[in-house]
Amino acid sequence: MDKNLRMRLIVGFSLFFVALVALYTFDAIPFKVIFGLFAFIGAIELLSFFKRKVSFLTIVLAVMEIAFLACSAYFVAMIDPSHFWYIILGVCGYDIFAYTFGKICGGKIIKKSRPFPHISKNKTWEGTVLGLATSVAMVAIMMACRNAFTTEWMYLLCGPLAVAGDLFESYMKRKFGVKDSNEIVIKNKIFSQIELAVGGTEGHGGFLDRIDSTALTGTVLLIISLLI
Repeated sequence: MDKNLRMRLIVGFSLFFVALVALYTFDAIPFKVIFGLFAFIGAIELLSFFKRKVSFLTIVLAVMEIAFLACSAYFVAMIDPSHFWYIILGVCGYDIFAYTFGKICGGKIIKKSRPFPHISKNKTWEGTVLGLATSVAMVAIMMACRNAFTTEWMYLLCGPLAVAGDLFESYMKRKFGVKDSNEIVIKNKIFSQIELAVGGTEGHGGFLDRIDSTALTGTVLLIISLLI
């Protein structure tokens, strides 16, 4: 097992345990606070990108991403705690299974398997499609168990929105000339310690990389919930 994968597994299971405890204590307020902190620190990471490049496009992209972070934090704060599982299964499920399937069979079924070569060259068709299908299936199964298709249908969008959110952040980082969201702020002594909470050593990514998919997902779901 390579070092990066091992770090991803350790951090992933650790964060899942913390999220689980926070979700079932004090009416899920700790969970909402933790997510809000992630969004805030992610915004700090994003603002550090401007040390690398400033242009009209990068300013527009940064404003959009900060808006996504703020809206998703508000959405998480307002929804019923039981609905968090849709986001966990849909968004986190996509991230986990897309990465897993990509590692296992990426390029083995479809040759030259790169659906987004100019945005995220490491993504494969196998990982993207199978990860998306798995996440949507898990959300659908949970809805069936709750008999809630008619009232909670919008959460079926979690998987597709996770893909879009991930690609948006990848595109934004490419325009800034940044590989990992924390590669600039990690050099600050104070934030270098904070970044370790998400495995944020150089070459692995930081807070923004952990919630990029959730940021866009929460924003779109917030808009839908307000409209209906």
